Amino acid sequence: MRPLHLSPETAIKLAEKLNVPIEQLMHMPQHILIQKLMELEKEKNN
Repeated sequence: MRPLHLSPETAIKLAEKLNVPIEQLMHMPQHILIQKLMELEKEKNN
């Protein structure tokens, strides 16, 4: 599995929002990252 292709700024913002270290974020499978982002979006809308 290849690392995610994110700009450094995007990676930093995502790591902060998801409360995960940036190294963990970069090695996270894309489908898990998308799932976590969807959970954040749901929480934000409630």
